[in-house]
Amino acid sequence: MPYPIRITGDSVVLREFSMRDVDDVLEIIGDHKVTAWLSFDSRSRDEAIAMIEGAVERAQQEPRTEYYLAVTKRGDDRVIGFTRIGFAGVKAGKLGYAVAAEEWGRGYATDAARSLVAYAFGELALHRVSAAIGPENTPSIALVERLGFTREGVLRDHVFTNGAWRDSVLFSVLAHEWPADGDPVRAVRERDAHRRAGR
Repeated sequence: MPYPIRITGDSVVLREFSMRDVDDVLEIIGDHKVTAWLSFDSRSRDEAIAMIEGAVERAQQEPRTEYYLAVTKRGDDRVIGFTRIGFAGVKAGKLGYAVAAEEWGRGYATDAARSLVAYAFGELALHRVSAAIGPENTPSIALVERLGFTREGVLRDHVFTNGAWRDSVLFSVLAHEWPADGDPVRAVRERDAHRRAGR
């Protein structure tokens, strides 16, 4: 796959990280409001630098084992979040994402996740994408459900974060479940309408 890549969504652009992103990234991963929902605790500036250096290095490896991309608004190159697909088995990937707290509720995380999953099924030819989400993170659970992910079960004591073990709810979507037109939100609405009509 080529490097660097750039994926354009409806409202966001996903791009490779660079060292100029440190301050923007620190605002996200240094904010407890954000990291309370992630699989790691809030991080320092040095840890933000190490995170970006690692992402840049891994992005240039052959074969590439993850797509860890900065999320920016269309027309504005400032990083407002990040999204990641890490390969997990044969033609399988694990999805992760985060957006700065000040940008919550504006659809950026949904657009970023949808754009990266579409890339995973299209360009990367994956068969399965999964997401592991904290049980209390209802906005994130709603996000993956809007994208057509199916709940599979609970991973007990899955991550240690914020001083305690936390379960994760596991969701997945398969390639044949992803709509050909790349609009899972519309597809899920239509599926739910058919289900209601069939009652």
